[in-house]
Amino acid sequence: MYILKRSGLGKSYWREVIGVLKNIIPVYDKVNSVISLGKDNNFRKEGIIKSTVPGDVILDAGSGYGNMSKTVMENVSADVTIFFYDPIYEMLDKVKDKFNIGDKPFSFYSCSGVFESIPFKSNTFDAILCGYSLRDAIDLNIAIGELHRVLKKGGRLVIVDLGKPDNVVFRFLVSIYLKYFLAILAFMVAGKRGIQFRTLYGTFLRWPKNQELNFMLSKCFSKIDFKKKLMGGAIVVVAYK
Repeated sequence: MYILKRSGLGKSYWREVIGVLKNIIPVYDKVNSVISLGKDNNFRKEGIIKSTVPGDVILDAGSGYGNMSKTVMENVSADVTIFFYDPIYEMLDKVKDKFNIGDKPFSFYSCSGVFESIPFKSNTFDAILCGYSLRDAIDLNIAIGELHRVLKKGGRLVIVDLGKPDNVVFRFLVSIYLKYFLAILAFMVAGKRGIQFRTLYGTFLRWPKNQELNFMLSKCFSKIDFKKKLMGGAIVVVAYK
């Protein structure tokens, strides 16, 4: 049995992480793909296909440029309504550049805010997408509660993110990769700006182990499909309200 404890970045470190994310906007996608060993899109697709259907009203929470939503459009349907939600205005401003909408029946809106205070009514969304974003919550317990609140009954929460292996050996190996090799790869791809991706290691340290995250979700959600990838260093989760 796990005891729920305070989890998340906290306000001070959250501000530091947000500052870094603003600085790496020009190289974000390129570096993210490399440091995930080219698996980021595959993991997004796996979670999306399991959790979204045509006609869904979707919250892309911590949307960044909208990569999760783009995966919906390309692999499920463009017949959806998407709300892009992110604390960084500069990323929201570039969302529209990601999509070649044309005549597709695609409706979208955007607003800025944090996980801990989502400005929508309860029972609003059919699906919520968190692609490499929930790890940056200020307070993870509050964030999960808010995500659950704004989902409709039967709605799906999709989490694609770094994982923190339960196995101590695997956790050590993932930790070494994030602490040392990630910065080297990021520098090779994006120069000095890529070095700032080292901040990911700090978010990893504050992220709960996979079993702990599963337990936290189980306090709110009725069913959880929790898939571990890359020795548990990556996760694809679908939680059902």
